[in-house]
Amino acid sequence: MTGAAGVFRALHHGRAPEDPLVLPGPWDAASARAFEEAGFPALATPSAGVAASLGYEDGATPADEMLAAVARIARAVSVPVSADVEGGYGLAPKELVARVLDAGAVGVNLEDSRAGTLLDPRAHADRLAEVRAEAGGELFVNARVDTFLRGGTDPEDAVTRARLYVAAGADCVYPIRVPPEHLPLLRARIDGPINVAPLPGGPPVGELGRLGATRVTFGPGLLHRAMVAVREIADQVRRSS
Repeated sequence: MTGAAGVFRALHHGRAPEDPLVLPGPWDAASARAFEEAGFPALATPSAGVAASLGYEDGATPADEMLAAVARIARAVSVPVSADVEGGYGLAPKELVARVLDAGAVGVNLEDSRAGTLLDPRAHADRLAEVRAEAGGELFVNARVDTFLRGGTDPEDAVTRARLYVAAGADCVYPIRVPPEHLPLLRARIDGPINVAPLPGGPPVGELGRLGATRVTFGPGLLHRAMVAVREIADQVRRSS
């Protein structure tokens, strides 16, 4: 698994600014196969997308069901899969790492807020350090930074958290919902890859890369687009019956 995680880690380095790593978010095995067949070198599961596919609200999926879904996705493809496990479901770092690895994932997303409230950044950095110590090189750790998601507007707050998380061993940081105009500052102040999700009406993938994104993920956005197509098909079937 260290080899697979190493392959995944290498995808984040040595990239041209206009060529960020694009990781689509599969919500089940079928979507994972479609993304692999399209030529993407790796995938990143979105917790909200998986939750919707299982009939749960975002944040309400039990750990067993989330990890079982990740395992089905990882088994269905030959490319590396990173798993969004939200806040870690209250699992101790040793158990969390073991269960993510058992599911076949080579990376993990961990967020720094709970129930809508930001966690203490130093305490969260300590938890990330424990996860890093348990995983060694076998997991790519993507530390989500929720300052903008929770209403913050000062990019310095995101920088402070991100730098703590990188120092604790995070391979990448994910300032979710970062306004694009703040990306150059974050790029200049953070020593490591930066994950960005496109905002509605915001810059396209290539421009996000030029602004400072190392990798681009989509959360549940691709599932939402697929569901629009499903509803259109359903309407066509209904009208023809």
